[in-house]
Amino acid sequence: MNLAERKLIDLQSYIAFLEQHNHLIRVKSEVDPVFELAGIAKQFEGGKALLFENVKGSDFPALTGLYWNRDFMAKFFQTTSVRLPFVLADDIRGWRKSPIEPVIVQQGPANEVVETDPDLHTLPIPHHAEGDGGRYLTSSVVIAKDPDTGVRNLSIHRMMVTGKNRFTLLLEELGHLMDYFKRAEAKGQPLELTVNNGADYALTMAAASPASAAPMELDEIGIACQMHGAPVRLIEAQTVAVEAWADAQFVIEGKILPNLREPEGPYAEVTGYYAAVAARWVFEVSAITRRREPIFHSILSGKEVYNAYGLSAGAGAFDKIHSLVPEVTAVHFSDGSVPYHLVVQIDKKHEGSQRNAIMAAFVSLAFVKTVTVVDTDVDIYSLADVDWAVQTRCRFDKDLLPIPDGIGHRLNPMVEDDKWTRLGIDATVPLPREDKYHRATMCTVNLDDFDMEGV
Repeated sequence: MNLAERKLIDLQSYIAFLEQHNHLIRVKSEVDPVFELAGIAKQFEGGKALLFENVKGSDFPALTGLYWNRDFMAKFFQTTSVRLPFVLADDIRGWRKSPIEPVIVQQGPANEVVETDPDLHTLPIPHHAEGDGGRYLTSSVVIAKDPDTGVRNLSIHRMMVTGKNRFTLLLEELGHLMDYFKRAEAKGQPLELTVNNGADYALTMAAASPASAAPMELDEIGIACQMHGAPVRLIEAQTVAVEAWADAQFVIEGKILPNLREPEGPYAEVTGYYAAVAARWVFEVSAITRRREPIFHSILSGKEVYNAYGLSAGAGAFDKIHSLVPEVTAVHFSDGSVPYHLVVQIDKKHEGSQRNAIMAAFVSLAFVKTVTVVDTDVDIYSLADVDWAVQTRCRFDKDLLPIPDGIGHRLNPMVEDDKWTRLGIDATVPLPREDKYHRATMCTVNLDDFDMEGV
């Protein structure tokens, strides 16, 4: 069943779903968006979502924790957390085969109120970590258009508030938005955007899809349409020639200015370290539109990023890797390592297939640092089981495959001059499989057949 059929169409419907399943905490007390909001949220990370109803200095409530429990995320699709990546992979495959186009409407919830003198300070944008350089947007989906073809792209970027109508933001060197901006800047032109806060699961997953799954010539909004099972509604913006999501909570319109860089950072990134201050790209806000009663959405760097990016990137990567190496049965980002350590499960029929899978994974995901390949008797969702396979099946003298001078992920402090060494780990049993690799097992019993106390 798709999201539209389940009436999961906007943030309000997700909040209702959370409450229906006893998975929402309402914070009634006034909370300061500077440090307090994130400090409270951190103590509940991985559990129930939090709705802060009274954020100091703002008229709007704020939600966090929507994506930090993977088991609960699976409930959106009436599946399990193990099956969820395959559901997403099926949607990406269906989108590429028969894309559903979005529709453009004049009016929607996201432009019920139009503010042409925008003031970012009225929004409950949190200042998360104690060493952060300021307040940050962390979950808003950016919609941009290719300056040459007009094809839309979705992405998510950290954006630091630096003034009433100004952000500095990070652009990834290998990202589609960076490619768009470079071509616009080469012409001396700004790149217009809409920044959509309060995006739903489908739009967020589409924005997090890797380039290998969503090539530049395809409109990524189609992925969200596929997940909804119906066309996504877009609205025309007030001040830029880029559409916005009609069911967003807030839409921040504006443009990245050419030939201008300003300081951004520090920021507590998904790596667990602070990204350093550097001269980065400047976004000038020209308008804010919103619902009459919007709910601001934010995420913490941590479990929510692992889930939002890891699930979408993993789903897209599985489709690509499996097409190249059909023996691959599943992939999973090792918990806490997104986007760096991908575990690949393979039903190895031919010796050497595991090494093809390693190379296919590196091709499919630009920022993966480590790929570990294991057999089907290993639980790829258990870090302990994967480590067991590495320690008992990997011959370090033969099965470690370093690739020096690969393009690295700038957010990782190990990267020097944009380069690092990538590592493939073959933790599969050599073929033909010897008896010494047969895993010990216990008898499966039904506990209901036994009379026990204290269970």
